[in-house]
Amino acid sequence: MTLRGLIFDCDGTLADTMPLHWRAWNQVTARHGIHFPEDRFYALGGVPSRHILQMLREEQSLTIDPHEVAKEKENAYLESMHHVTAIEAVVAIAREHHGKLPMAVASGGVKPIIEKVLVQLGIRHYFAAIVTSEDVVNQKPAPDIFLEAARRIGVSPEFCRAFEDTDLGMTAIRSAGMDAVDVRELLRGS
Repeated sequence: MTLRGLIFDCDGTLADTMPLHWRAWNQVTARHGIHFPEDRFYALGGVPSRHILQMLREEQSLTIDPHEVAKEKENAYLESMHHVTAIEAVVAIAREHHGKLPMAVASGGVKPIIEKVLVQLGIRHYFAAIVTSEDVVNQKPAPDIFLEAARRIGVSPEFCRAFEDTDLGMTAIRSAGMDAVDVRELLRGS
């Protein structure tokens, strides 16, 4: 494979944000009486909050507005965002390829928050494109977000390598026809 572009998930891949997201979920689900266990939270990594809340609303016959509760969750997360740190083993890969290959972020998050995370980590300038859940109709495990990221950096999917930390994300990368790197394995080896 001739590598011509790199695409990175953000939460749990470039940034160690998942424990902070879990804390925000805990606050909001407790407030609204929503059952959302931690193992399910991690299994749904990469799925937009509004979609998770829609699913939970249907399963639990709740009367919540998924979009409004998703905003509450994102606000709760923003309050603790100053605690976000880099996942250095993955950021080092981006740093090494900065200026050599076009790179993008493909995240199930929302653009304003993903932008803030990347700026806080001092790595926003590494990426020519930021693609979020708001930019595609079909979310992970569909390949759409990775395909859109490849399109925006001008690289055919078969020449892209993408980095992810969830099973849903790995499925999306493989469905896009890209070389997939599971950062969980990368981190176990370091």
